[in-house]
Amino acid sequence: MYIFLMLEMQHLNSAEKVLLNMLEESPECIPVLNNLGVLYGKYFLEYDKAISYYNKVLDLEPSNEWARSERRRY
Repeated sequence: MYIFLMLEMQHLNSAEKVLLNMLEESPECIPVLNNLGVLYGKYFLEYDKAISYYNKVLDLEPSNEWARSERRRY
């Protein structure tokens, strides 16, 4: 919930730092990977990065339709 609020309040650099730190601790954490996809795709407009995070989600969880749908967006 905290990350969602940071994104909605446009505290994007802070959200990025928190998410990247979380990713270092748990590199296969699907919620963190998904949130990084959202951050880079929706807010930073870095579509290649967003797609790479969604691809990581799909490598870990091939049936994740949300990640598949978001990846198609970019």
